[in-house]
Amino acid sequence: MTLIASKSNTDDFYLLHEGTQYQSYQFLGAHLEEREGCKGVNFAVWAPNAKQVNVSGSFNGWDGTHHAMTMQEGIWTLFIPELEEGTLYKYEIVTLDGDRYLKADPYAFHTEVRPETASIIASLENYEWQDEDWLENNTSNQHLQQPLLIYEVHLGSWRRKEDGGFYSYVELADELVDYVHDRGYTHIELMPLAEHPLDSSWGYQVTSYYSVTSRFGSPKDFMYFVDRCHQKGIGVIMDWVPAHFCRDAHGLSRFDGSPLYEYADSRKGENPTWGTYIFDYGKPEVVSFLISNALFWMDMYHVDGLRVDAVYSLLTLNFNRPEEEYIQNEYGGEENLEGIAFLQKLNAVVFSRYPNVLMIAEDSSAYPGVTTSVEHGGLGFNYKWNLAFTWDTLEFMKKNQNERSGQEDRLTRSLLGTTEENYVLPYSHDEMDYPKKSLVGKMSGEDNWQRFANLRVLYTYMMGHPGKKLLFMGTEFGQMDDWNAEDSLAWGLLKNEEHQQFAEFVKQMNHFYIDEKALWELDFESDGFTSLVADDKEDSLVTLLRKSKTNHEQLIIISNFKLEAHEGYRLGVMEPGRYQEVFNSDKLEFGGSGITNDNSLETEEWSCQGYPQSISVHIPPLAAVILKYMPTEG
Repeated sequence: MTLIASKSNTDDFYLLHEGTQYQSYQFLGAHLEEREGCKGVNFAVWAPNAKQVNVSGSFNGWDGTHHAMTMQEGIWTLFIPELEEGTLYKYEIVTLDGDRYLKADPYAFHTEVRPETASIIASLENYEWQDEDWLENNTSNQHLQQPLLIYEVHLGSWRRKEDGGFYSYVELADELVDYVHDRGYTHIELMPLAEHPLDSSWGYQVTSYYSVTSRFGSPKDFMYFVDRCHQKGIGVIMDWVPAHFCRDAHGLSRFDGSPLYEYADSRKGENPTWGTYIFDYGKPEVVSFLISNALFWMDMYHVDGLRVDAVYSLLTLNFNRPEEEYIQNEYGGEENLEGIAFLQKLNAVVFSRYPNVLMIAEDSSAYPGVTTSVEHGGLGFNYKWNLAFTWDTLEFMKKNQNERSGQEDRLTRSLLGTTEENYVLPYSHDEMDYPKKSLVGKMSGEDNWQRFANLRVLYTYMMGHPGKKLLFMGTEFGQMDDWNAEDSLAWGLLKNEEHQQFAEFVKQMNHFYIDEKALWELDFESDGFTSLVADDKEDSLVTLLRKSKTNHEQLIIISNFKLEAHEGYRLGVMEPGRYQEVFNSDKLEFGGSGITNDNSLETEEWSCQGYPQSISVHIPPLAAVILKYMPTEG
């Protein structure tokens, strides 16, 4: 085997070191190429502080001394002829102290199935995509005025085979995608898919950022999964973890014998709560690595968006830090100025190339302007999870009936800030794992009827509340136990009538949401929402008015969070005319008590709640009623 010298591209090197090389995966890593008529693989790795780097693999008995790389500007390269796709390899790092160890390729496209850790030579070319219609129809940046209903999924536990094994990407492309499509969701959000060594980390401690996890198949199998989603009209969002990475010896940690990807200062470079390292956002090559990675999933896998994990930890120097260990930035503040600058640069670059993509911040802080454009001083995301909504509503729903009076502000205070950010309202995996209980398990009630009724009214209220929506898998059919990432969802529950009825309720509510523009077209506009009776504390009622761009398309959502029904409740309304019940969470087919408004409701000249006219409406117990305004023709 005759070695051939690698060709260097000084422009790529310059941009990498400048922090503006946004497709660094195209020349770093292992790439199948042809040199001087000979097919082989070109290897390139950034390791500026190493004494020597060699390529070690199954082709040389894992003895890297046979394949020494050469360095230019901190980047080691080598072309090895005759290597083929599927070959295992690692980089053998020789440190300045003479230590020698093996590292997985930071830019590897494929890896061995855990617990093995070698990188695998793989080509991402020549997949024949069939999603042209999806891409062509996704060209206008109108998603803020479109429905966004996300089904959050952990692929390893959505469904397991009888022997406990995983479903593959290809198998999930049929079962999961058809399931999601049937139930009306617009997007699937996948918990982190980048390669990670430990199942119980749920994917949030990554070792190989450019490798889709091999647990479920090959890179092209995942392309098939995304392709199938798009053919069904479903977008794909991936959880992405730029906040930290795990310490596993084969990963990024101390990559070339020094803190390369992480901050050298342990106060900035280590997260003791999670036991991980924190990326050095002040290092240009790390910025290139991360922004290239964000674009990589869009370039190569056609992913439609990223939910960026743990944004708060990037915004402050003192995330989860005891007060006595607080550190300050150069201006005496706690802000992580480099982390903030990185997020702004990330979003600016992503939207310059993919203006229609979703960039969603999972941010538990009160940092202002998360969804304000970078040009106007914000972080530049287009959505932010509204975790205050999640925590407040769930705390209210845990309360017994006799404890709810006077506590309605838990439900309604999120209504005061609906236009401050572009919000997603999430009931996510973070609220379902042990010992937090499942969503139905959080509901108060003396029996399952009350618990499911509580969940139906909560879900309907969520659909009426301004903001896009996210629901974690299993919640849609009333999973009873806490989520367990090591096991399948409890699909057997669907043999029981109450779970069948709840699943039917969620399905119909989802489709109703998609069909009604008033529930999403003006989510972030003050004209799209009014609180008619924000908090009827005596009756525990919350009444919302939602509008579409066409004012005549109006919905009134009345949510009753107590067991008492209200016959002929007098509700003041803004528009005179006729109102028709179009959804009711108390229908018998949903497991409710069957109190409905079968006839249209005509307004009367009866002043009520500050409005000159009102209607008389039947409001069932622990239920929500949605009325649609029917303007008089002519």
